[in-house]
Amino acid sequence: LYFIRMFAVTGGYHRYFSHRTYKTSRWFQFVLAFLAQTSSQKGALWWAAHHRTHHQESDTENDVHSPVLQGFWYSHMGWLYQLHNDYTDYNKVSDLSKYPELVFLNKNWLIPPVFLGTIVWLCLGWSGLLVGFFLSTVLLWHGTFTINSLSHIFGYQDYYTGDYSRNNWFLAIITLGEGWHNNHHFYQSCTRQGFKWWQYDITYYILKAMD
Repeated sequence: LYFIRMFAVTGGYHRYFSHRTYKTSRWFQFVLAFLAQTSSQKGALWWAAHHRTHHQESDTENDVHSPVLQGFWYSHMGWLYQLHNDYTDYNKVSDLSKYPELVFLNKNWLIPPVFLGTIVWLCLGWSGLLVGFFLSTVLLWHGTFTINSLSHIFGYQDYYTGDYSRNNWFLAIITLGEGWHNNHHFYQSCTRQGFKWWQYDITYYILKAMD
């Protein structure tokens, strides 16, 4: 569940909904949104709107989660608990908000994680629910959040991007390729984030296999 949902976060929330780096059908974008939202990281449109703001204001005072200016813990998870973060700025995702099914999912973002948790409980019982769903969800949260926090502190820069984004090989492992964060900030519309042959990008490989 960690692996599957990390792919949904990286290939769905991030590379598709936030950056539109590839095209897919309307029905599959709904599947991507539903699967990504089983990670319990709010709606796909909410996620995309906040992430687009991050890129527009990266490591400035208006960045929603900059560890350089706002501190590690705030960038890692504290920003999620601000009251204004429940709001989705649909103006930032007008290309996506034209689809009523995505707006419905965004407003009812708890449906996918509750659905998945119920299925896991029915199939594997309480121990499966605690370990297979809740534990993997917490690990998934922290794995995702390291890109907001650690990848702007630890690592190296191959490209000048005007911010503190870094490439980090370890973060690329636990996030299926998102750790090549400086590459991504340099070329945001590229589906692939590992530019060099040795920069493994599992999410890209899966998307390429599905092409």
